[in-house]
Amino acid sequence: MSYTHQLSGVRSDDQHLRELGYKPQLFRRMGAFGNAAVSFSVISVLTGCMTMYGYGLSTGGPSVMIWGWIGVGGMVLFVGAALAEVTSAYPTSGALFFMADRLGGRRWGWYTGWLNLLGLLGGIASIDYGCAQFTSAFLDLQYGFHPTPGKTLWIFFAILVLHAVLNLFGVRLVAVLNTVSVWWHLAGVAVIGGALTITPAHHQSADFVFTEFVNGTGWTSSLYVIAIGLLVAQYTFSGYDASAHLSEETTHASMAAPRGILRAIVWSWAAGLVLLVGLTFAIQDYTGTQNTTTKVPPAQIFIDALGLGGAKALLLVVIVAQLFCGNAETAACSRMVFAFSRDGALPGQKWWTRTDNASRTPRAAVWLSVTVAGVLALPSLYSPTAYGAVVAINVIGITPAYAIPIYLRIRHRDRFTPGPWNLGRWSIPVGVVAVVWVAFVTVLFCLPQSKPATGGLVTVDTFNYAPIALAVALVLAGLWWRIAGRRYKVPVVAADRELSKIQEEIV
Repeated sequence: MSYTHQLSGVRSDDQHLRELGYKPQLFRRMGAFGNAAVSFSVISVLTGCMTMYGYGLSTGGPSVMIWGWIGVGGMVLFVGAALAEVTSAYPTSGALFFMADRLGGRRWGWYTGWLNLLGLLGGIASIDYGCAQFTSAFLDLQYGFHPTPGKTLWIFFAILVLHAVLNLFGVRLVAVLNTVSVWWHLAGVAVIGGALTITPAHHQSADFVFTEFVNGTGWTSSLYVIAIGLLVAQYTFSGYDASAHLSEETTHASMAAPRGILRAIVWSWAAGLVLLVGLTFAIQDYTGTQNTTTKVPPAQIFIDALGLGGAKALLLVVIVAQLFCGNAETAACSRMVFAFSRDGALPGQKWWTRTDNASRTPRAAVWLSVTVAGVLALPSLYSPTAYGAVVAINVIGITPAYAIPIYLRIRHRDRFTPGPWNLGRWSIPVGVVAVVWVAFVTVLFCLPQSKPATGGLVTVDTFNYAPIALAVALVLAGLWWRIAGRRYKVPVVAADRELSKIQEEIV
């Protein structure tokens, strides 16, 4: 792309942003590939699949993980396509809440924004805490480091600080790191898959990988177990709204951001399938993998199949991928904080909307994002189920938020003017499928995932925190609406292009 063409694209994007009611404050230094890369990095199959693999071993086993990945990936494409269409019309950092506000009104935007923000903050916490757990497992293998909740938490804090510092250097570095992340993930999946295919003397049969059903949940209904087993894939397939959140820093955003969403989903769909199949073929001892002393089942697969040296090498590949993932999530979350504050929804909005003069980075928003994420993970010191609660905060916040603008686009189709990337006559059918699917998986996230063994009594170790996270988020959003909702205001669309041109000349 020539510099002249790129400059023309920036001017066109900035003009469109002014027409949507916002003065450009962020640098547009991210191209189409970089935009797709940020969502691909947040989805991160080397984070989601690895972190949730142990859960999948008990909730349906190999067959549910493999076929569930294929089926869920297909349904997520419907959600991604419907969301991409709305993103093309409203390419702003606010993304989901801005879309919901425009199509449904202030309250729709308010609640969508709080769900989205909660999901993004929980995403940073769950991704970086998972990375800390994998790092602890590596240090244990390499140096005999005995991971305790306290030590793991300090590693987690160090990772948060690293991601904050990297994000302070501006979107250009973020784009470069995400580009490297794409190739690291693809190469990492290829290396792990290749090593687990070539090196082990024994492999599981194809019949085992594609048909073996394992129920370690305590529930007797196979259908129920299959349903909750789909969460391995659904948890991983989240975060692709990052392309929308970075749209104000992307050139030709009305086309690049929606394409970025879909590209990230398709790339992740293919790479995740290779990874899951490779891991499952290489299982040497199923029970030993489930009950591994490393607390990380994929690490046990690496040790059994490749030996200690090979396991440590592959763990490093995974840890670096998780670092890329957390960095991309921090970028997306900080832009959400910036945009939500810009419209008056967060207390102290003057701080969170400030941008650095040189990099145009919302530095305070970056630090707020990692600080809140750090607070969310503090209960891990006292309860081994706290990480599951943080994961619940992530998925139960962000998943419903995807469906709200899609639902409003269907309900108020007369208010919606499609952008340059649109689904045409397929828009409504695709949107309906997307909304139904999100409603279905939101219910799944709220269901009990393991049956209490102690006389049917629910304990802190068997309780599903997702419904509580959803209820608390909605209650807090409702209370804050009564206190400060009057300050929340998404700007109106400029009356016409002439007004936008006048604004551009004045600014």
